[in-house]
Amino acid sequence: MKKIVVTGKTIEDAVKAGLHQWEVSEDRVKIKVLEQPSKGFLGLFGIKEAKVELEWIPDALEEAVHFLQDIFKTMNLTITTDLQKDKEGAILNMTGPELGILIGKRGQTLDALQYLVNIVANRFSSSHLRIILDAENFRERRKNTLEELASRLASRVIKTKKEVILEPMNALERKIIHTELQDHPVVKTYSKGEEPNRRVVIALK
Repeated sequence: MKKIVVTGKTIEDAVKAGLHQWEVSEDRVKIKVLEQPSKGFLGLFGIKEAKVELEWIPDALEEAVHFLQDIFKTMNLTITTDLQKDKEGAILNMTGPELGILIGKRGQTLDALQYLVNIVANRFSSSHLRIILDAENFRERRKNTLEELASRLASRVIKTKKEVILEPMNALERKIIHTELQDHPVVKTYSKGEEPNRRVVIALK
């Protein structure tokens, strides 16, 4: 844990000095008084200042961003991040000229990074925090692609009267397919297989 010891004429002065040094607000630190101030003999000699210890309280989202920045630095990538908080956690969108390597095939690398980012963030959060990691709105584009795929394959099933088994997908992508076709009057969907090779099947009702 990150700690500093600071002094001041009063406890309040010592705390202010520490907060100024770290450039943070008081709600981001734990304060422990090490020594009370005293005026000394006759109020003149041996004046002792207050001494306090400040302990940094990590912010879960900040730690997640720092984790990503360390990865970018290690990989020598120029990537910027934009953090937007929502009710369940946050959406962390990455932008830059070299996003392909971070997205990977069908977003698999992006999913792996998202998994790690959530582990890091929840180490510093008192309640469960969900972070969606995105790359120039890849998630939305992928969602649209899967919805179009679902509709197209549903038409094929109706035409050929044969079920279609899709490629392995993660749970989020399978849900997109299921949701797109859940109210379809002719076809149904279900999943089969074990992770990470679980697949969606589209078949006639």
